[in-house]
Amino acid sequence: MKIALVTGAGSGIGRAVARALAREGWTLALLGRREAALRETLADALILPADVADEAQVDAAFAALRQQHGRLDLLFNNAGIAAPPVPIDELTVAQWRAVVDTNLTGSFLCARAAFALMKAQQPRGGRIINNGSISAHAPRPDSAPYTSTKHAITGLTKSLSLDGRAFDIAAGQIDIGNAATEMAAPMQQGVRQANGQIAVEPTMDVQDVARAVVYMASLPLSANVQAMTVMARDMPFVGRG
Repeated sequence: MKIALVTGAGSGIGRAVARALAREGWTLALLGRREAALRETLADALILPADVADEAQVDAAFAALRQQHGRLDLLFNNAGIAAPPVPIDELTVAQWRAVVDTNLTGSFLCARAAFALMKAQQPRGGRIINNGSISAHAPRPDSAPYTSTKHAITGLTKSLSLDGRAFDIAAGQIDIGNAATEMAAPMQQGVRQANGQIAVEPTMDVQDVARAVVYMASLPLSANVQAMTVMARDMPFVGRG
């Protein structure tokens, strides 16, 4: 039995990935702040209501996972939020900290707990996949908190990948661009571009992201996708748009 934990599993990419993993035979644990939404994702999963930014809640969730299943083979570190798209001088420190606490500290707390469990379990090892973003490569206008955290996720992923070698722990990152989820809904109405214009952006089916994560998770621990970018083909990212 292969055990996977997905954070931010109550909607969007987390929900799609959790369901795709379940279809491939994984046993799922779902972590997120909204218990009802987690149960809607997969009624038969282990439901772990928790805020990834809260150390005590994360530790309690992983303790419940360990008690229920005894091990963890895959962590999809997916939970994340964004701040309002305002100029940096109008951004409050509270808004900055909320994004850093969820996107970066939350990913660290879950990775730390997963690493400890994977290191100690028998058979040893496992895989951690961090959800980065196109923003891990290039910012959108007025996105300093989100972009900063996604650049930091790349550093976390590389450190986990290096430090995990001695314990059969693989770590990789998937950078996603414009998956059609609730978070990407504004793309259909038009969002501000680097040149100041407002433009509608292409999106892609979230199931394409789910298939990519399932592929990364399917590899033996002797192999690893260190970094993968999956994006709507025509979105303004490469070249000049």
